[in-house]
Formats: sequence, structure tokens, C-alpha cells
Amino acid sequence: MPESDALSLPYLQQLQLLWPWMFLLLPLPWLVRRYMPEAHPAGHAALRAPHLAGLLGALPGARGGSGGNMALAIMVWLLLLTAAARPQWVGEPVDLGVSGRDLMIAVDISGSMKEVDFLLGDQAVTRLDAVKKVAGEFIERRAGDRLGLILFGDKAYVQTPLTFDRETVNQLLQEAAIGLAGEKTAIGDAIGLAVKRLRAIDTPHRVLVLLTDGANTAGEVQPEPAAALAAQEGLTLYTIGIGAEEAYVPTLFGMRRVNPSAELDEKMLRSLAEQTGGQFFRARDSKELEQIYHLLDRLEPQLKDNVRFRPISALFYWPLGLALLFASGLLIQAIRGRVA
Repeated sequence: MPESDALSLPYLQQLQLLWPWMFLLLPLPWLVRRYMPEAHPAGHAALRAPHLAGLLGALPGARGGSGGNMALAIMVWLLLLTAAARPQWVGEPVDLGVSGRDLMIAVDISGSMKEVDFLLGDQAVTRLDAVKKVAGEFIERRAGDRLGLILFGDKAYVQTPLTFDRETVNQLLQEAAIGLAGEKTAIGDAIGLAVKRLRAIDTPHRVLVLLTDGANTAGEVQPEPAAALAAQEGLTLYTIGIGAEEAYVPTLFGMRRVNPSAELDEKMLRSLAEQTGGQFFRARDSKELEQIYHLLDRLEPQLKDNVRFRPISALFYWPLGLALLFASGLLIQAIRGRVA
């Protein structure tokens, strides 16, 4: 086999037609012209259109059409059939790492998350803004995991179901707003919702990362029974308590030292994590929060299995565009013939 032929074979294999049977319609214009009766015989035409004969003469099988017009019409029909056959280019195989892990992230968006006691660089930000920054980077690093996002306040709801689309998960996290789910904190409901979502999915490793700055003050499910159910279902729970332990507020008698995280129930969060074989972490500032997420990367390493897929690109718009271009040429010729 010549060297040029050997080189061309892989490219021929990568070019595929999804609906090749569309080429069975190739003789359709000739059959229509040959066997279909005229709608209006010349003697009974309701409207005289002298340019129509010239346009029809360009169709395959038409009598009296010029050779150039005939070739263009045939080319248009072939290109339309090629576009209808849906040509596509199948790319080279690509390895996609899949860890087999389902990881849900539950984020507290109750009213207390608007407390401004974190720093990003030199700028003071709310607790939720700090979470968005650090958790967003954590999400981007979790290639191969299937991620989901739960937001909770008075109630818990799924903002993003489990997906490999990390960009969408991160975007919806960035769009989360304080108070959207109410002012209180339903920690038990968030855990119960995660268990419900992960229960029906048969995966070897299921993880919930729950982040809050308070105690359970709302919801229909208490945290302890929810954690017990999570342990029964094989769900590992990592809890993160956030909020500074020291801040100064102005008063009539000067600055007074306060604890912004006085409502944080560390004992409960530690107990919930230990029930499921997870851990509790305390984040008092952005640096500690970032260290926690890096530690989670080590505790839940990205053990990947390679899944191969071949990217597919549609090509139908190329023959379709050429067909429109050639058809425009036929139309222009018909118009010019009418003017002449």
C-alpha cells in the first residue's frame, strides 16, 4: 500500500456519517420532476411567472436548463444530503480520570454568615465570601469526583445535584446569597438531605463536607439521628466550624472584646463527624479554612480510574453553508435572466 494511502486511513476512520441512509434520497428530485404532474398546466395558469421556467430548468432532470445551472443544482442537492447525513469528526481517544467518589458540599447561608470577621488579602469580607473563595478552589481541584452542592438555612435544598461539571457547581456556589434559605440553621436537615441523595447511588465512597458557623436552630431532623443514619449508609461526614473567636466592637466606653462565634456548637459538630468516621475542623480565619480544604484533599485523595472517550465535533454546517452559497448563485442567475 502506498505511504500516502496508509496515512489517510486514520483520517477516514475519524470522519463518520451518523445518518448515511439520507443518501437514499439522491434520486428524489429526478423522480419528482419525472412522475409528478404539473400543478397548473400552461393553459390554466392563474399567475404568469416567466422567470419560474428558468429557475426550474436548473433542477436535475429539467429540460432546457444550462449545463452550469444543472451542475450547481446537482451540487446543492448533494451538499444538502451530506449535511442531512450529519457528518462528524471523531477525535483521538482522551483519558478521563474518574475517582468513583461522590462528594456533597453543604454550605450554611443563614443570617449569621454575613458576619464580617474574615480577611481575603487586606480586605475584610463576610464568612460566606471567604467560603466561596476557598471552597471554590477546592471544587476546582476535585477532578474525577462527582460533586453536589447543598445550601441550608431554615431549610436545606439541593442547589446542584451530583455532577462531574465542577464549573457549574462552583458557579452556583458563587451565586449563593445570605438569607436565601432563611435566617436560622437546619444542620440536621442538610445531613438528612445528603443521605437521601447519596443513598440510591451505588458508589464505593460517599463524602459530605458540611460547613457552618452556628448550632442547629431549625429543621425537622435533629443532627444526631441524621449522623447515625449517615454512618449506617456508609457516608463519611467532615464538619467545619467557621468564625473568628475574637473581635472588637465600638461602645460608649471604647472598644469591647467579643466572641463572634459564641453560638458555634463545636461539641456537636465534632460528635457528628466522629460518628461517621470523619473529622471536625475549626477555621478561625481564611488561612485556616484554606489549610482545612488542603487537608481534605489528602484525607480524600483523588484515586482515579481512567475512562476513555472520543470527543465528537459536528461538521454538518460546512456542507450546509456551501449549499446555501451555491443556491444563492442559482437564485441570482434566475433574477438576472428575468431582468434581461
